[in-house]
Amino acid sequence: MGCLVGCIRKTVLKELTMRLLITGGAGFIGSNLVRMAHGLGHEVLVVDKLTYAGNRASLSDLEGKKGYQFLQVDICDAEAMRTAVAAFKPDAIMHLAAESHVDRSIDGPGEFIATNVTGTFELLQAALGYWRSLAGEQKDKFRFLHVSTDEVFGSLGPKDAAFSEATPYDPHSPYSASKASSDHLARSWMDTYGLPVVITNCSNNYGPYQFPEKLIPVVLLKALRGEAIPVYGRGENIRDWLYVDDHARGLFAAVLKGKPGRTYCIGGDNERMNIDLVKLICSLLDEMRPRADGKPHASAITYVTDRPGHDMRYAINASRAREELGWAPQENFESGFRKTVKWYLDNPQWTQAILDGSYRLERLGKA
Repeated sequence: MGCLVGCIRKTVLKELTMRLLITGGAGFIGSNLVRMAHGLGHEVLVVDKLTYAGNRASLSDLEGKKGYQFLQVDICDAEAMRTAVAAFKPDAIMHLAAESHVDRSIDGPGEFIATNVTGTFELLQAALGYWRSLAGEQKDKFRFLHVSTDEVFGSLGPKDAAFSEATPYDPHSPYSASKASSDHLARSWMDTYGLPVVITNCSNNYGPYQFPEKLIPVVLLKALRGEAIPVYGRGENIRDWLYVDDHARGLFAAVLKGKPGRTYCIGGDNERMNIDLVKLICSLLDEMRPRADGKPHASAITYVTDRPGHDMRYAINASRAREELGWAPQENFESGFRKTVKWYLDNPQWTQAILDGSYRLERLGKA
């Protein structure tokens, strides 16, 4: 029965072989999406600038394989994007390229405006010109998938209803404001020009290949090095955690079944306070990689000053995605994090290359 269900699920995700142009494909979510797409038999062109968070090593297992191409280019480069889209002739563009770290957006918002707003504009223009050149069934089936975040909706109180597609926008950081702007651009290109755009807003992702500045890899790496594990405030901020492969499956479903002009919220049904998440990771490490001194990893938790504008709670109501796309998360809170902790323990070389800076040699052309 398990094999049968797996085969059916794979068939639903694939349906037909597509040519997919995926921006930001060397990033955390992008690399997991690209690997899944290629594994399902789709032809993939990755477009990535390889900024600090872009790591080509995250796709090293695909290098040289048929059906996989990599193009290092900035999505803000209008001519390069027009050329790439026209040459590759995608059946769908899956737009994930973005600056995405809140703390970095506070310190340097300009890069977020450039990539998330201007970059999205240039990509939409390239897609529009290409889509207008198509005809018949090819034009009807083309999709532009714009991948966004639940942070555009602002913050929820403890008893507020979860975010849905009808939630008003209320961004509180330069990052979320730039993503809200890009959402509005994508939606307006559908309404004004007819470009078949589908938008997704996801909750916090976790899983393999996540850049080490994010909460989960920070906790893991600090714990493994025997350092203090920092937690903002009292760790009472609540997030809905979505395993990255579940998110990738949701993005495929949106491309295959999403209605142009429609938005779909994708969440993991896993609301947890940050402190509870940190303690879970510590307990998994106690089991898989105990400290040499016998102390629990949680003994290293240290509370630090909260960041400005830190939203208290995010939660996603994914009922539309369930009903219209036939999508649902497969991982629960513990199963997904167990897989994630195991991956980081099994792949220290990937993390070390980022920590020592050697991964940057690839984007500088020195690898």
